[in-house]
Amino acid sequence: MKFAIKTVAASVLLMSASAVFAQQGQTVKIAWLDPLSGLMAAVGTNQLKSFQFLAEEFNKKNPAGVKFEIIGIDNKLSPQETTSALRSAMDQGARYVVQGNGSGPALAIMDALEKHNARNPGKEVLFLNYAAVDPDLTNSKCSYWHFRLDADTSMKMEALTTYMKDLPEVKKVYLINQNYSHGHQVSKFAKEMMARKRPDVQFVGDDLHPLAQVRDFAPYIAKIKASGADSVITGNWGSDLALLIKAANDAGLNNVKFYTYYAYGSGSPTAMGAAADGRVFAVAYGHSNMGGEIPRLQGEFKKKMNDDLTQMSIYNTFALLDAAFVKTKSTDPVKVAAALEGMKIKSFNGEIEIRKTDHQLQQGLYITRWQKADSKFPYDAENTGYTMAPVKYYEPYVSSTPTSCQMKRP
Repeated sequence: MKFAIKTVAASVLLMSASAVFAQQGQTVKIAWLDPLSGLMAAVGTNQLKSFQFLAEEFNKKNPAGVKFEIIGIDNKLSPQETTSALRSAMDQGARYVVQGNGSGPALAIMDALEKHNARNPGKEVLFLNYAAVDPDLTNSKCSYWHFRLDADTSMKMEALTTYMKDLPEVKKVYLINQNYSHGHQVSKFAKEMMARKRPDVQFVGDDLHPLAQVRDFAPYIAKIKASGADSVITGNWGSDLALLIKAANDAGLNNVKFYTYYAYGSGSPTAMGAAADGRVFAVAYGHSNMGGEIPRLQGEFKKKMNDDLTQMSIYNTFALLDAAFVKTKSTDPVKVAAALEGMKIKSFNGEIEIRKTDHQLQQGLYITRWQKADSKFPYDAENTGYTMAPVKYYEPYVSSTPTSCQMKRP
């Protein structure tokens, strides 16, 4: 499954042949709306730098011949601030918007664009969601103007529980999650899917805590320890995961394994360190030891930004837009949206497809484990000497979940 990123450009070139593109030389403004302040600022800062870096990479060579420009705006992880930030972005000429931290802000963007696009024909704006994973965003609340490039909560849990069901040591599971839609969904799907696959597994705790507000997770770790859990499932991200794992290490909770969604994200590798060796797992559409051009991009990013390139759904944002520009010979969001429906390209993690019925990207998922970096899996996460190494890969059909979306097309 080691696909070179260059295959994306190659496949687009084959489609384009020698056509002359109307969009050649155009500047495509992409508004990035995510947190640059508060406890989740480190995550947002890393992602903004990733967008800026990959925009520069695509600007060097892209079949559509466009120039990408990133407009970064702090939404303070607030739906209300996100709506204001979106207005500011549109005033600056952005017709594409990206966001990923928090499903509340994602829904605020979707609601605002439904109204804006209906009232302003010819000025439509398209939303590319690279990390907000509440399943409702592509089910009951789906929108024609929204495309999700990450796997949603249910898809990730399908893969994670498929892996966990074959581990005889998993007997007692503790759930701890952030108290908003994503955290609720992690808890819901973990219980439903594990009951179907391993009905003998007991859930010995189910905690929800405020998003991006807890600074000391020691009381939660004490509850996990007292419960007798051998495993923890958490959808926590950012500081809420880093501080949780740090508290577990500080308490010497060495006999419990953590099954996570975001252990590779900013801050978590440093928090895990040597103490979490072999005890933390993550489910994701890729990992830091992929083949192809990934190592070069990671190396260049670390050298230039002094940070780790971890959110590779950002790469697919540019790759898919570029392919749609080539196909339509236009950067018009209306034409691009139509072209993205059902689009398939080969990317760093194999063939990916935007499902037409709900605009949910279909892609393979990996289970990775935190372990010491070696010659086989050499990437040094946050200069810890450790890495997220792949232990299992699932084809797209394994984690693909049905949709209830009733798409209303313009």
